[in-house]
Amino acid sequence: MPADQPPTVPSVDEIYGEFDLSTVPAFAGGFINFGYWADAPSGRPLTEADRIATEQALYRLVLRELGRTEGRDAVEVGCGLGLGSALALNEYGFGSVVGLDVHPDQVERARRRNADARAAHPDRLDYRRGAAQRMPLPDASVDCLFSVEAAQHFPDMPGFAREAARVLRAGGRLALTTFFATGQQAARALPGLLPTYADGLDLAHVADEVAAELAAAGLSDVRIRAIGESVWAAYDRYLAQVPELRELWPRRFLTAYEKGLLDYYVLTAVRPGSV
Repeated sequence: MPADQPPTVPSVDEIYGEFDLSTVPAFAGGFINFGYWADAPSGRPLTEADRIATEQALYRLVLRELGRTEGRDAVEVGCGLGLGSALALNEYGFGSVVGLDVHPDQVERARRRNADARAAHPDRLDYRRGAAQRMPLPDASVDCLFSVEAAQHFPDMPGFAREAARVLRAGGRLALTTFFATGQQAARALPGLLPTYADGLDLAHVADEVAAELAAAGLSDVRIRAIGESVWAAYDRYLAQVPELRELWPRRFLTAYEKGLLDYYVLTAVRPGSV
């Protein structure tokens, strides 16, 4: 393939509908995220078990941002195969967790993949089809909203922010993590480097603008921090060790990070009012 013609990336509908990303070596384990590598070993080759542990670690990083979780009601927006929703219920003691995903195939996979967890916790773990900008939940129905590496796909970020403010109860908390562009100029440059942006799989939302949209929707104490130093380099090191991955275009994410075009972020916010 000529260097000036990047590979075609399947659409969002294909990636999360027809295909199951958990079968792709780069996303081993089924959590389908780049991972949080702060505690990954540095003195030996990285294993697939290390890779899966980083994906779980990213979920735990986000869930800790929610503060008190015992007995509270939560929703995960963009749950994918639902393993993170099940982890949240099992490890953080939520009263209930609903995993939402816009793609019906993913919802069905999540229900099948987590059938044992759902059977063990009747009425506490559920998976439903729903878009980030139109959640099938009543007003003020959850205490916690979390999202892990899904917001880069959200087509209507202001709509998501308004929905988050709507479904959260007073005093409820939001925590999300994913990769965003560092500014408008960077957002314009990303499609020239990364096929997922060129083909529309990922949308070049700007980090500070996402934070501003959360605040504009009525959420308070909006905070944002970059964690890319614990994501991109180690993830690339893992790709470089796996023969079928070392020459693939996902290694350009490290290049984009080093060029200052994108970073990985954690955003948190609170729904005003007393619990």
